[in-house]
Amino acid sequence: MKPNTARPSDILHRDHPDFSLVLGGPLFQLLRRTHLTDDALLLLRQRILSISLFCWLPLLALSAMESTMRGGKVAMPFLWDVEVHVRFLVVVPLLIAAEMVVHRRMRPLVQQFLERNVIPFDAMAQFDAAIASAIRLRNSVLAEVLLIVFVYGVGSLFIWRHYAVLDTATWYAQPSGEGMNFSFAGRWYAYASIPIFQFLLVRWYFRLFIWMRFLWQTSRIQLSLMPTHPDRFGGIGFLANTAYAFMPVLMAHGALLAGNLANRIFHLGAALPNFKMEILLLVTLLLAIVLGPLLVFAPQLAQAKRTGMREYGALAERYVREFDTKWLRGGAPEDEPLVGSGDIQSLADLGNSYEVVRSMRIVPVTRDTILQLAAATLLPFLPLMLTMMPLEELLKKLFGILF
Repeated sequence: MKPNTARPSDILHRDHPDFSLVLGGPLFQLLRRTHLTDDALLLLRQRILSISLFCWLPLLALSAMESTMRGGKVAMPFLWDVEVHVRFLVVVPLLIAAEMVVHRRMRPLVQQFLERNVIPFDAMAQFDAAIASAIRLRNSVLAEVLLIVFVYGVGSLFIWRHYAVLDTATWYAQPSGEGMNFSFAGRWYAYASIPIFQFLLVRWYFRLFIWMRFLWQTSRIQLSLMPTHPDRFGGIGFLANTAYAFMPVLMAHGALLAGNLANRIFHLGAALPNFKMEILLLVTLLLAIVLGPLLVFAPQLAQAKRTGMREYGALAERYVREFDTKWLRGGAPEDEPLVGSGDIQSLADLGNSYEVVRSMRIVPVTRDTILQLAAATLLPFLPLMLTMMPLEELLKKLFGILF
């Protein structure tokens, strides 16, 4: 464990920019010029309404013009397409609202590293470089252009058409011998609504990549970890709380899959239990994406724990020997009373400190974090449980579990 060479008076007054994964990039600048956001990501309601309705409202109007909004000759009219409503009226707002949540929860992150003296003073240049690199990548024009190319070249034309389009007559397309014939509403869906949605989605993957990269670069610094820190994580326990910032993103993914399954249940005769492996895979994958990057600190935490066990073990051995010699072997002065002596309290304090070191965890993730993130991902699937049992029976089972 490297000695802490940080000087708080020097570090806490450094001029660090606010660390944000979302406050920058070409799209952010475009939204500023169109007055859909400001420097603090406010105007959230206007942003959600504008983008969501731009994707969804033309589909409503065009399907009404083509007589596929409520019925017609299609098996799935627009109003009965659960997935499209969930995608643009639930998932898109969640992805946009998540920007505000992540921005506000990530802003004090850098200051936490500094206030806790985790970054040694002689490693501040390396830490500054990691911050600057993350900001440059976040603001990259090339990165967002490549995301747009990916959305149109792969996401919309290949992935969505081959894996998401239902093989039945719908409001947006009808199967034929040559493939799927898209309606006018379907063309807006394929070339405007879906690309906008996919861009918002893959841009979050890009931001998660920036976050992972920043954590990895920070983990390359020899951190000044304290094995006796009461957070049981050497002083970086605050990193586990940053995972909660991504909870709206996880809910959006859960809602996206739930909407897709709803269409298959209502229109293709499937049942919710048939998709339990898909749901489990989604939860596992999302937890790995959000919590996995924190594993980069495991080697340093493990080393700090081993060093702490050795050093505090040696200190404890020295103290208990002197305590034994003094109070049990006649070493204490005759006029020194045992009652009121601070030696016993010091012995207890030393034992508590050693127990903190012994129980130190090597991964900055808590069980509560895992459970709450998993619950947020699974929450959108609750309405689909009504397809398996009546609401009254479902409530009885839930109350029976809870109470």
